[in-house]
Amino acid sequence: MTSIQEGQTPAAKTGEALDAALATVRANISAFDGSYPDDTTSGGVYLPRPAKGQFPAGANRGWTTSFWPGMLWLGWELTEDEQFRGAATANIASFAERAEKEIDLDTHDLGFLYTLACVAPWRLVSDERGRSAALLAADHLMTRFLEPAGIVQAWGGLDDVTQSGRTIIDSLMNMPLLYWASEQTGEDRYASAARRHTAQLRDHIIRPGGTTFHTFYWDPVTGEPLRGSTQQGYTDDSCWARGQAWGIYGFALNYRYTKDESFLDAARTCADYFLDHLPADGVAYWDLDFTDGDEQPRDSSAAAIAVCGLIELATWLPDGEARAHYRERAAWIRDALTADYSTAGHPESNALLLHGVYDWPSSVGVDEGTLWGDYFYLEALARAVLPDWTLYW
Repeated sequence: MTSIQEGQTPAAKTGEALDAALATVRANISAFDGSYPDDTTSGGVYLPRPAKGQFPAGANRGWTTSFWPGMLWLGWELTEDEQFRGAATANIASFAERAEKEIDLDTHDLGFLYTLACVAPWRLVSDERGRSAALLAADHLMTRFLEPAGIVQAWGGLDDVTQSGRTIIDSLMNMPLLYWASEQTGEDRYASAARRHTAQLRDHIIRPGGTTFHTFYWDPVTGEPLRGSTQQGYTDDSCWARGQAWGIYGFALNYRYTKDESFLDAARTCADYFLDHLPADGVAYWDLDFTDGDEQPRDSSAAAIAVCGLIELATWLPDGEARAHYRERAAWIRDALTADYSTAGHPESNALLLHGVYDWPSSVGVDEGTLWGDYFYLEALARAVLPDWTLYW
């Protein structure tokens, strides 16, 4: 386990931001009281995840619940406070039950869910139930791998004709679960699927000029690439900011496991376009087609994801000048979040970051805190003060 030691004190503003963030996470342990908050805040405050169908309020459903235990594990690593570890460990049973009983698993986001909730405790404290649950999730994720297209279907049941052959750029972040499963089992089939999927996104989801589609379709029978579109961006041809940030981090993580130079190049392509289309304060508008002067909301979550992705990208670049460039840009964005988008000094909010966007076209979670934005902001702060931090991904 890593922890902050004497002599490793970060810059004052980062330290203060980290203290404020951890205080909020600690307060949320009792506020959430064993339930799961909604995807985003409402008026700056997280409410319990609403009841839906068979699920009561606060139930473990949807794709974002793992960002809460992810924050708790980070809190434990940063402080060695057993309150964080106890609260984080308490979540494993719910995720194990979800995997064992196949509850709400019709999504590629099993990587998000089980990497943070179950792989992390396996890496940190050798939790066997976490390991077993994560392997079950990896097996279920493999059922979504479509031949001959070589892609993991994003959403819906495999018999859903409206979603068949569709993947999205977020999926890159779900591939580390499959690489981990290969490491654990010695079976290459998991890693092979992840490599093929990432190669397909490299070849088709990145457009000329360095922008990305949010979503792309393949013919599920022939494997032929068909068309790109968006679900949450401004238009099919615009560049959704969070998707571009997923591209930076996701391609860099896939390079970590494969050492395929084309994946590193893809991450750098996504990074350069993202950085070249930021407003003056460094925090992206929700779609990169917008910039200073446009009356559009920012997406602090895209900024937080990008910080982590830029640091991961820099880690693997052989050129020292390029490494320094991306690290400096990451620090610039992180500092902007700390200064103007964090909830430090805003005790009325139980989020870590303000001014995020979930789904602008659907008017969901616009100008609110987001669970994933909070997690990646805390990860960004952890990376700043723990340079030898071992990734959960």
